[in-house]
Amino acid sequence: MLSNLFSPIRIGNRVAKNRLLMSAMSINFGVDENCCVTDQLVEYFVERAKGGVGMMLVGGGSVHPGGQELPDLPQMYTDACIPALRDMVQRVKQYDLLFGVQLMHGGRQSYLPQKVAPSAIPAPAVVKGEVRALEIPEIKELVSCFGDSARRCREAGFDCVELHGAHGYLINQFLAPNSNIRTDEYGGSFENRSRFLFEIIDDIQAKTGRDFPVGIRINGKDYIENGWELKDTVRLAPLLEKAGAAYLHVSGGVYGSTELTIPSMYTPHGCFVHLAEEVKKHVRIPVITVGRIKYPEHAEAIIREGKADMVAFGRSFLADPYYPEKAEKGEFDKIRPCIGCCLGCIHAVLAKEPGSCVVNPDVGREYKLKDEKPPAQIQRILIAGAGPAGLAAARQFALKGHRVMVCEQKEAPGGLLTLAAKAPGRGELNDILDFFRKEISALGVETRYNTGLTLDLIHEVNPDHVILATGSMPDMPVIKGLFQSKMNLVTSVDVLAGREHMGENIIVLGGGMTGLITADFLADQGKKVVVLNRKKSFAEEMSSNDRYYLRERLKKEKVLLYKNVSIRQFTDDGVVFKANDEEMTLTGFDAVVISEKHSSIRDARDLEKKARAEFHLIGDARSPRHLMYCISEAEEIAKSV
Repeated sequence: MLSNLFSPIRIGNRVAKNRLLMSAMSINFGVDENCCVTDQLVEYFVERAKGGVGMMLVGGGSVHPGGQELPDLPQMYTDACIPALRDMVQRVKQYDLLFGVQLMHGGRQSYLPQKVAPSAIPAPAVVKGEVRALEIPEIKELVSCFGDSARRCREAGFDCVELHGAHGYLINQFLAPNSNIRTDEYGGSFENRSRFLFEIIDDIQAKTGRDFPVGIRINGKDYIENGWELKDTVRLAPLLEKAGAAYLHVSGGVYGSTELTIPSMYTPHGCFVHLAEEVKKHVRIPVITVGRIKYPEHAEAIIREGKADMVAFGRSFLADPYYPEKAEKGEFDKIRPCIGCCLGCIHAVLAKEPGSCVVNPDVGREYKLKDEKPPAQIQRILIAGAGPAGLAAARQFALKGHRVMVCEQKEAPGGLLTLAAKAPGRGELNDILDFFRKEISALGVETRYNTGLTLDLIHEVNPDHVILATGSMPDMPVIKGLFQSKMNLVTSVDVLAGREHMGENIIVLGGGMTGLITADFLADQGKKVVVLNRKKSFAEEMSSNDRYYLRERLKKEKVLLYKNVSIRQFTDDGVVFKANDEEMTLTGFDAVVISEKHSSIRDARDLEKKARAEFHLIGDARSPRHLMYCISEAEEIAKSV
């Protein structure tokens, strides 16, 4: 079925068993105080190697201490790193795959206070701080650092290295006109701006031999003014092939670009494939594509249609390390899906926290779970609520071998996440719900809909543990004039459920994630929408990448956003409020949508005194928060019982 995707491919003088690459990701965990790899990072890679991937890259391999992108990434800049790397290679390579390291220098996008770059131009976004222009002797030193780091990788037993020449890091900074305004041999002309990259390739080959594969990750386009363009990549690609590059891995975007390097669920699948497709026309070496390629059928079509030779997956392999194995068997429904929220992965990492995954709480904990033992005894579990927390808990309890029943008051599962998935661009939230539903069905979990938790049900099931995953509901604020207004007063739940006629002019009270996606939902229907946010920031609970695309949508729809709002009173058809030290009055509105706080639903907690079972609260029933906590708490309670 996926004969192209699961055919071998030659990378230099090595062969990968299939066309699936786990791309390098800066995961920001698994190193010691000297940035040498630890068992945490080793087991993270071992778990994914077991899953059947053809090729895998270690992310963020820093070639110089002054170019560390993030604090907890592996170093490649001293020989002291080799023993730990060698151990990692030996443990990972048992599983028949190519294993390499992506070498990089962050340049002006490093987290360090003293940053260097081709020119003294700060990064356009994310990373703040002054930047010093490199002197020529320093450039020569960094060239040598890349070569020495590659030599260490070969000595450790890796199959290849990949040079990170994309995403606005140092090599890309030399290539792009907007970050390189040098007037010496490393700036100005195309040849001069690409000189640094070619000198690195030469230095690596001199120190490792020409038989050691060197791949290049390069932007097809920077998506920023005066940046690197596709025409530049097309010009450079044959020169890189001639210089001995083993493959080209084509991506896009830099910090501050209009298309983000880690796109969220709002972005079309395969958003960078067209870049690789064009580059492939100009070279004979393998071309790898990336960018929201989520489904196996899509990856197969890309290879079959000749758009690329290999497909890189990042977040999908965080979500499910066994994606390749399941895909090859045709078990697509068993693949735990990435939902493109960017929250546990890139958002956490850019906050200098360990990377994780909203749908897979085991990321980074593989080393703790490898010796996990089965439960001492099988127990009866009754779960109240079939939202994401309840479904995740049911799956995990069933996987542990416990006897599980789920009861749900409503006629269908999903809870509030089902409503959130109705907002424009957020339909992939349903993917994780579909996954959980199919999993618990296959595991034989009994699910009763239109059934609330009652004492009679508890007596019938006689559970050892009752898990309350009953969710939350919107809170109604007390604001002068709100309940006396002639405007229709509804909640975001009412809106997304389609239960209320709204009129054409709408005020949304609340600028969190739910408020903004509700505003987007209404504006997409052609309604005039104003958002009043009483907090200082919008949608703080979203990842910055996801929020960026949502805010861009709201701009196009001309939704008016006000923050730091102090509401004086609601009127019959509007509101009087203060924002940015200016008093404002809005009139002519038909409805107010309440989308601020939520309150936990815990009514069933009263049954605990009348039952022998131990009760547990998870998800929004414990405290209304985002999806990451719902799933992690669900899986954790199943592991701890």
